[in-house]
Amino acid sequence: MHFHKLEKIWLIFGVATLLVFLSVIGVSAFYLGNQPPSCLATINPDNVDAQAPFDQPGLKKVEGKEWDYELVFVASAFNYTPGEVEVPLGAKVKVIATTKDVIHGFSVAGTNINMMLEPGYISEYETTFDTVGEYLIVCNEYCGIGHHLMTSMIKVVEA
Repeated sequence: MHFHKLEKIWLIFGVATLLVFLSVIGVSAFYLGNQPPSCLATINPDNVDAQAPFDQPGLKKVEGKEWDYELVFVASAFNYTPGEVEVPLGAKVKVIATTKDVIHGFSVAGTNINMMLEPGYISEYETTFDTVGEYLIVCNEYCGIGHHLMTSMIKVVEA
């Protein structure tokens, strides 16, 4: 089989690009420890309201952890609980969320917070709110007829 000179060049370029891509992914996954989030934290979706920390959703100050606050949300039937929460400026926050019924999205507009909430699983995200303002939380996974009404608000205020 005979390859034209340009075919050989493109074949070499393609194989080299593939090797570079696989090397970057390998270094990122194994050396740097970047991994997709695991769903090791589970919860019974029928008893969400009775299990801590979801029995009292909202903002709670924590001591002795890497973060200053835990912000707990529960999603259910076109609703986030709490509907509005105030977070101090510069606070390092761990957002903890779950759902009682169907798959919901949890996206905070203007930030890089974007989680999928699945029944039976607990989703977590650590962030720092460095800018004063209001951040709208929307469901970005279609969850039913009232999906467009499913919102909440995080207000970042100066302490």
